[in-house]
Amino acid sequence: MTISLNELTASKGRAKKKMRVGRGHGSGKGTTAGRGQKGQKSRSGVGGLKRLGMRKMLLATPKVRGFKSLRAKPATVNVSDLQKHFKAGNTVNPKTLLEKGAVESIAHGVKILGDGELTINLVVQGCLISKTAAEKISKAGGNVIA
Repeated sequence: MTISLNELTASKGRAKKKMRVGRGHGSGKGTTAGRGQKGQKSRSGVGGLKRLGMRKMLLATPKVRGFKSLRAKPATVNVSDLQKHFKAGNTVNPKTLLEKGAVESIAHGVKILGDGELTINLVVQGCLISKTAAEKISKAGGNVIA
């Protein structure tokens, strides 16, 4: 059996009817119309009182904690990546790292970090380098040219 558009009906109780306030005592929301007795909020033409005070607004807004530096960070390469991408005696600089696919961009420089092992001697130049990475490169027989 198929149902056509003209046979569709809303399910019972899907939408509650809006309460008409201020329409006499018998309605249940007469006289004060659910606004209580006296005071600013009971008067007409008063709305949006939640945003009156600046302090309240400041306390209500979510804060992003901490500090985020706007300075661009250099691309990072580990010593183990140099082992994979280069052969003994090769020169490592930002341009060769980009050509070999070790970094995606050299716009903000390149920094070599000391994670992993290095057994081949390499000449590293034009890169920022960590202390442990410099030690591992010199231990493997390579040298760092600043």
